[in-house]
Amino acid sequence: MTPFRVHILGCGSALPTLRHYASSQVVERRGKLFMIDCGEGTQMQLRRSRLRFLSLNHIFISHLHGDHCFGLIGLISTFGLLGRTAPLHIYATKELQPMLDSQLDFFCRDIGYEVEFHPIDTTKNVVIYEDRSLTVETIPLQHRVPCCGFLFREKPSLPHIRREMIDFYKIPVSQINNIKKGQDWTTEEGETIPNSRLTTPADTPRSYAYCSDTKYIPTLHEIVKGVTTLYHEGTYASDRQENAGKYMHSTSADAARVAKESEVGKLIIGHFSKRYDDETVLLREAQEIFPNTQLADEMKVIDV
Repeated sequence: MTPFRVHILGCGSALPTLRHYASSQVVERRGKLFMIDCGEGTQMQLRRSRLRFLSLNHIFISHLHGDHCFGLIGLISTFGLLGRTAPLHIYATKELQPMLDSQLDFFCRDIGYEVEFHPIDTTKNVVIYEDRSLTVETIPLQHRVPCCGFLFREKPSLPHIRREMIDFYKIPVSQINNIKKGQDWTTEEGETIPNSRLTTPADTPRSYAYCSDTKYIPTLHEIVKGVTTLYHEGTYASDRQENAGKYMHSTSADAARVAKESEVGKLIIGHFSKRYDDETVLLREAQEIFPNTQLADEMKVIDV
């Protein structure tokens, strides 16, 4: 099965600490890298991760709070110093474009590659990126500024060929795609070999949903229903419910409720408030509702 991984570069909240960097992740699939958010310090974390800078062609910014985008212009500048020539695609709300254009004109006038901006509507669940095997959708969230998450979905693949059966029946290579699409095979003697003997089932498509920052949304499960892995902010424990309401964030229990309602495979919580020296209190609270919960952590690699 093709690797589908998430690299956590930063999982802290607004104030950087000695333990956590600001929000940033990289989704890795089929050799392609997709960045979600780009807080301060992201490019240093990207170096530590050993991921190839120039394999990153798409950056998705959830919202315009500094802990999710202050690292963007620095990363863009570094790409230029590394000799990048391929276009870099930025997906964010339209308000970022004039600020980004101003920074590019002042700091990065001769970077040697194009930065292509794609405005997104944070109020709609729509596909904003698509290639042969993957789509990326927006997930409307509710925060103090326009904000959305991102849902990465694999497209359904074709069944796998059973090589020993293809060899046994001497089926020509030219017919393999037809068999993958469901066709039976008829031998020279007129015997029909059913497709089920020639193939094994396709891999189940995997999906990854990123939801940060947001207050608890009772209807969120309708969009992220059944995803393989869900990342949902859990900034506070329930004893800070008042803070969560004031700043439109979620508690770890809120995140676990979304995971349970959505029937996801596993939950990752992050965006931790600086007040917690030990996030196990958040983990225990979430696991009481949704047992298959993990804490995010810098340099953690999650197999979707």
